[in-house]
Parts: sequence; C-alpha cells; structure tokens
Amino acid sequence: MSKKPPLNNFFPAIFAALTIGFVGCGNQAVRTTFTQTNTQVNENLPQVVATTSVLCDLTRQVAGNTVNLTCLISPTADPQFYKPKPEDRKAIEQANLILYNGYNFEPNLIKLIKGTKNPTPKIAVAQLAVPKPQKFQADGKNVTDPHVWHNTKNTIRMVEVINNNLRKLQSSDAEAYTSNTKKITNELTQLDRWIKSRIASIPTKERKLVTTSDALSYYAKAYRISLAGGLQSISTNEKLTAERVKNLATNIKRAKVSTIFAEVEINPNLMQSVATEADVNISDRKLYAEGLGEPGSDADTYQKMMIANTRTIVEGLGGTYLMFETKAAR
Repeated sequence: MSKKPPLNNFFPAIFAALTIGFVGCGNQAVRTTFTQTNTQVNENLPQVVATTSVLCDLTRQVAGNTVNLTCLISPTADPQFYKPKPEDRKAIEQANLILYNGYNFEPNLIKLIKGTKNPTPKIAVAQLAVPKPQKFQADGKNVTDPHVWHNTKNTIRMVEVINNNLRKLQSSDAEAYTSNTKKITNELTQLDRWIKSRIASIPTKERKLVTTSDALSYYAKAYRISLAGGLQSISTNEKLTAERVKNLATNIKRAKVSTIFAEVEINPNLMQSVATEADVNISDRKLYAEGLGEPGSDADTYQKMMIANTRTIVEGLGGTYLMFETKAAR
C-alpha cells in the first residue's frame, strides 16, 4: 500500500459540522453526518456507522432515508493513517450497526471498533464480500490488499453484505433495501462491462499503468491492464533527491510507457521532476485510489469514482472514452 501521511488534519473543520442530504440509488435522501456531537438527527431511526467514504456511499445508496448514517473518515483522509477522534468513539459506542472495510485498511479505527463494549454488530464488509483477497509483497511478507472495491464485481458483493445487515437491523424496510440493492447491482453490472470495453479500446501495447499507487491491483486484474512498477514507492510527503529522481525515471523507462499517473494526494511538482527526467507525460487527470473524491467532485459517489478513474486511464493511454449511461433493468 502507498506510504502516505494522515490527511484528515487538513479536512476543513467547518465541513465536519455539517449535516448533508445525499441522494441514493432510489432517489431517497439519507441523513448523513461526519462525526460531530452537535448534529441533529432523527432519534427514531437506527444509528449506522460506516468507516470509509466508499462504505458510506454504498450504505447511503442502499439505506435511503431509513437510517442516521455517520461516516467516520472524510474523503480527503487516508484510512490507513487515520487517527480516531473523540467523536468517532462516541459514534461507535452509540451505533446500532457498524460497517468497516477490514483487511487492516483502517487499522486505528478497527482497533477502536473491536475494543468497544457496545455489543452491536460489527461487520467487516470487504472481508465478508471477498474472502479470498489479492496479496502483494511488502518488506518480504505477503500482505492482503484491502482495496477490493476497485473491481465492481467485488463491490456488488459488498452491497449485498450491507443489504443483509440493514435488513436485520430494520426489517420493516427490508423490501426497500432489496429493491435498492437490485438497482445498484444492475448499474454496477453495466458499469463493469463498460469499463472492460473502454480499457479494451486502448492499443494493446499501451495497456500498461504506471502510477504512484499500488491500490489499483484489483482494477488492473479485473479489467486486463498491466500494473507496471516504477512509482509505487513514492510517498506524499517525500522530498526527492536528484539520485532518487534518476532511479524512479529509470524504472519508468523500463516500463516503456508514454504517460504516468498520480493519485489525487501527490504533489504535482514532485511528479513533474520525475516525468521530465524519464521524458514521459503526466496525465492531466489524477486517480482516486484510497476512496472517493470530495463532495462536488467528479468522484463523490462510488459509480462516479470508477468512471472518473477509467476516463483518466483511457484518455491517458490513447483509448476511446465514451460516456457511461445506465439502462433500466427489464
């Protein structure tokens, strides 16, 4: 996984104090908050906590307006380095259902969740959805890759896990949950086919992805694009020496690519020095690797994030980008 410093300290405090109405798959507004003690909620509805931005969005789409949804990690923060706040602990202790990714993706929150005395169900959504995850090498050890949602088929299974647990929590709304789940599944099934067709439009010899993130291995495997090495060791706070730039440029040249890609958190000036040395282009668009984009961005829902990443890759590698449009299920 990429080495990145915690970004949650940069998340504007005023935004965390807002209660935001989001639109789910069934056009139902669900009351969603980031952890905040003073936010008004409907006390007649169950309290659901979701750790990551991806889980928060998927839960919102399934639940509609039937729960009070508290999201712990903002889209601008890195789950792997996120440090829980007192409000997070309070939300976890008061929750009727806790949904987290698992596979040690949000380690500090997982520790807090497992340590709470609250007997409420604590569901490791990614672990249940994908019991046989991909592995990668880190410091000579096999490590589980937690970024399972970059394959839409895995996300369909995550939605099913969320649906099953919401049905147990709020059986009176089970029919709505199942209906929303079917709509999401239909959309993601179409999205999966669309991504495959767009990646296939990239010239075969150009289907090599060199990026600052190692989080896209599920995407690469599912959509048949080679995830070439070269930049995964760059951290967001790194100050590159001339020797380091030269070594990275050498790795890029070995991959024989014309364009490289950066995550949204990476300093563009840092990338430019490497690209100049390697004589390659940097994609004008960046990749969302650790979660969704900020509200109002082109990646503020799961579906939009997958479309945005695909567009970035396809346009950067010389493929043909066509807009994704969902067709209603027959």
